Amino acid sequence: MWKLVLGFIVFAAIALFVLMKSGGNIDLTGEKHDVTGGHADQAASDAASAAMAAASAALPAASEPVPAASAASQ
Repeated sequence: MWKLVLGFIVFAAIALFVLMKSGGNIDLTGEKHDVTGGHADQAASDAASAAMAAASAALPAASEPVPAASAASQ
């Protein structure tokens, strides 16, 4: 069992050494998901503002008075 652990450690050390010396872009900080460069944020913001404008146009205005019959029934 100790031979397997030792073999893994040696193999990992050799692999990291070769990758570091080969000049590859090695980044051990984790996954990076932002490949758009921030352009998706602007498009999402524009789409959200358009959706909010359409929704507010479809709803009745909040400043309109409530009819007396409706207010009394509640």
